[in-house]
Formats: sequence, C-alpha cells, structure tokens
Amino acid sequence: MDNFIVSARKYRPSTFNSVVGQLSLTTTLKNAIKSNHLAHAYLFCGPRGVGKTTCARIFAKTINCQNLTPDFEACNKCESCVSFNEQRSYNIHELDAASNNGVDDIRSLIDQVRIPPQIGKYSVYIIDEVHMLSPGAFNAFLKTLEEPPSHAIFILATTEKHKIIPTILSRCQIYDFNRITVADTVAHLQYVAKQEGVTVDVNGLNVVAQKSDGGMRDALSIFDQLVSFCGNEITYQGIIDNLNVLDYEYYFRLVDGFLKGEVSQSLLIFNEILNKGFDGHHFITGLSSHLRDILVSIDPLTISLLEVGAGIGIRYKAQAETCTPAFLFQALKICNECDIDYRLSKNKRLLVEIALIRLCQLTDEKKKSINDEDQLPPLKSISLEETQAVSSNTQTATINTSPQANSVVNKEKAPESKPAFQRPGSISITGSGVVNTPVEQYVTPKTEVQIAQNKPYTIDELELSWRKFANTIPEQGRITSFILNNRPIPISVNEFQISVSNILQEKELKKLQPEIITFLRTQLQNSSVSMSIKIMEETERNRGTSPEDRFRIMTEQNPALVTLRNGLNLEID
Repeated sequence: MDNFIVSARKYRPSTFNSVVGQLSLTTTLKNAIKSNHLAHAYLFCGPRGVGKTTCARIFAKTINCQNLTPDFEACNKCESCVSFNEQRSYNIHELDAASNNGVDDIRSLIDQVRIPPQIGKYSVYIIDEVHMLSPGAFNAFLKTLEEPPSHAIFILATTEKHKIIPTILSRCQIYDFNRITVADTVAHLQYVAKQEGVTVDVNGLNVVAQKSDGGMRDALSIFDQLVSFCGNEITYQGIIDNLNVLDYEYYFRLVDGFLKGEVSQSLLIFNEILNKGFDGHHFITGLSSHLRDILVSIDPLTISLLEVGAGIGIRYKAQAETCTPAFLFQALKICNECDIDYRLSKNKRLLVEIALIRLCQLTDEKKKSINDEDQLPPLKSISLEETQAVSSNTQTATINTSPQANSVVNKEKAPESKPAFQRPGSISITGSGVVNTPVEQYVTPKTEVQIAQNKPYTIDELELSWRKFANTIPEQGRITSFILNNRPIPISVNEFQISVSNILQEKELKKLQPEIITFLRTQLQNSSVSMSIKIMEETERNRGTSPEDRFRIMTEQNPALVTLRNGLNLEID
C-alpha cells in the first residue's frame, strides 16, 4: 500500500506561475529577480493557507537556481534545484518561531548566518510564524536583520502582522497576501479533481470554497475529506451532508415564504433547521448573506459580486426579479437587528422567530398601503366652464332668495350649539352623524377654491374666527387650549403669524395648518388668508411666564376667575 500524501502537500506549487490567487505578488518577486534588486529582508503576511511559506520557498529556490528559464522560473534541473526538491539543500534554512522563540534560538541562527552558501549565491532563512518570537528574541535579532552578510536573505512569514514590533517592520519589505477568491479556489479544485480522477459538482465546489474562507490549504483538506466520504463521485448533496452546511434551498424557500406572508411555513422551516443541529445565530447570518446576494443580483452592474456557481446564480437572479429593493433593505435591517441582539437575548429561538414573523409581515404592510391608495376616490377635475356655472348658480340663488324664504330655511334648520368644522372623511360632532360621501369630500372644496374671494377683514374678526376653529376640534383638550392661548398676529394684509415655544408645538400646529387655513378663508370670505409659524426665542418665551401674566391670560378667557380670587382673598403665587 502506497503512502497517501494529502492534496495540500501533493499539489503544492513549485513555481511562481503555479501559485493561485497571488498574481501581483509573484510578478513583483519575479521582476526583482529579473532586475537583480533583491532586498535583504522580506515580510510575507496574510491569512492562513494563502501561500506565504510556499512563495518563500519558491523565491529561495529561484534566486539560487543556476539556469533560470526565460520566464525567470527555477529550472528544477540544476544541482541547487534538485537538492531543494529532495529536501537536502544547505542553502535554505527554515525555522519555526512558534517552537523556537527564545533568545538562544535566535543567537544560534545568527551564528549560522555567518557561514556562506556551498552552492549558489544566497543563504535564505525562512522564519515561519515570526510573531511568536519573544520580545528578547526580537531585540537580539534586530542588528543582524538590519545589516546581514551579503549572502544572507531573511524571509519572515506571519499571520498576525500587528504583533510584530515596528523596528522589525521598518527593516523589511512587506508583502500582504490576499485571500484567495472563490473563483480561483474552484478552478484549482477542478484541476486537482481532474488529476485525481474524481467527478465533482461545480455548485458543491462553491460551497467548499466559501467554507475554506479564502484559504487554499483548507479547501484542499476539505476536498480530501469529501473524497473519503463520497468516493470518486462527489455530489452537491454529499457535500452538504458531509460539511453540515445550510443548503441554499432553505433560504430560497424562506424568501418565497416572506413574499407570500406565510408565517407558519417560515417557522416550520426554521424548526427543521434547528432539528438538524444548526445554531440560530449561524442561521440568521446565513439568511443575511442570502438577502445580500439577492440584492446584488438585481442590478447587472453588481451581479459580479455574487460568488456562487452558474446554476445557483440563475436561481438568485430569478428570485431577485420577484423582490423589490425596499423589501430587501427592510429585510436586511431586521436580520441585522436580530444578529446584534442574539448574544444578549435570553430566549434566542423566540428572537429569531419574531424576526421571521416581521419578515413575513413586510409584504402585508406593502399590500395594505397599496390597497389604501387604491381605495381613495379619484379627484374629480372641474373645468373652467363648470366652475363658472357653479359661481353663477350660487349668485343667482343668493339674489333670488327672499327674506321669507330665508326665515323658513332658518326655522327648518337645526340649532347648533357651536359651529362644526368637518374634516374630510370625519363624522360631524354636532350634525346628524352621517359620513360625507367621497364626492362631497373632494369635489366641494375644489369648487370653493376656484371661487376667489377678497373680502377685507379686521383683526377682531380674525381672532373670532380663530377661536371658532378651536371650538370645532373634536378632541377637546391640549390642542384646543394651545390654540386658544395663542393669538394670531397680522404681519401683512392677508397673512398672520402664530408663535410657538418649541419644535413639538410647531409640529402639532403644522398638522392642523391646512384645516385652519380652509376654515378661516371660509369664515372671513377671503381666499388669500395665509398663516406662518414662528418658534419664539428664549427671551420671548420668558416674557409671559410670570404668574401675573398667566393669570391675566386666564382671566381673559374666563372673567369669573377675578370674582373667585376676590371672594376668597387669593394671592397669585
């Protein structure tokens, strides 16, 4: 039985051209060899499994190669290359700083640096996991790293650059390795599978690439695991079962349920996921990623950000056509809130279920708003001829009405305790309680606006109409009192101003502003009446806050307070 070699070692790159996903860095190193601009110290940093140590070994072999190819790659035929490939080269030395991190280990390395190479030009020292060196070892290494012998080149490799002291960083050329993309990982796995005679589903390889998180070594380790589980035919379902990852199908079904408002079905799918042993936090983060992928699939410009296989990509694009950006934005917001609150929640399952219910209700809210808009009666457009006809009919009716007819009408008319102001779509407080029809609500004000009235009015008439409006508000209380305590101040012929104390009062008054203007224009028979709102400054607010001023305002509204005060000998406090 032959000894098995894992794919991560068997298919380890031996040339710069075979390195996956680091084209810019390998090109830079080849150009340095081509121009003979070699530094004495390099620092290769980046995530695990992206090729730091591999590139260091290729670089060390290439600079000592005695017969470089026209592409400036190692020939693998000269004595230096053969000795390196057979792991018996005395020119390349590797030190594991994780286990040799003391001062004595660095001193031993410094003594070894003095020995010139036997074959080739350079002695290359590769120090892996250099961030594990102790502070004393770093300090002992500083002088040698700054001024090494001409034949010595140091290549430091680390996954945690922030742990290396600045004095070491300043002495090195720093190369940052990137995570390997999903596309590059899938392509390399397909190559390995072809070499091994294994058939594999491309969509499954995308799952492997995402699971490896940008590390080729992890991806190859997962590939070996899948070969052991599935044999020479790796299917998508086999990958899902072996890696215990959530299938895309769950998320596609959930989003379809959200769009249909199926709360029960969504909760059952979540229960099925929990029964398979998946964590709720993992589920909600996966759902957020799925919604993000749908969002980037909507626009052709951003669909390139989707890192999935072709078959899954078609499904994402199809589901993106059924979702609106507004729905996806709200859904992502709900999932993000759930993700943030998950760790602090005592009942984590309930938290996720509430998020699923809210997601199902997004489409219900949208349908409700659309239905409300559809139920609104269309505004009836009135032509100029109709307006003139209404105006002439109104004037004729006014001229032909006799005093006797007016008296009859007044007798039949029900007495009113106070003038009633009708809001569109509201029930009269003093009337018979009949709801106005849509035609009366929207057409009548339109007709009245068309008839221009410019009757002059006095300040007293304005204040009287202002108080009448306060009495027509159905919800008597704070708003009514606020309107009664504020007098309109004329600032022009047909414009008056109301002063408020703060932004909240301004907001409340602005809600009533259209009704106030309509009421006052009707009462004063002037279509040009307008109102402005001003927030008082601090000095203006303090003028009327004394007890005497407040009592004076109260007595203006109710003169009986003076009698009460005098009868009980009360003092203003």
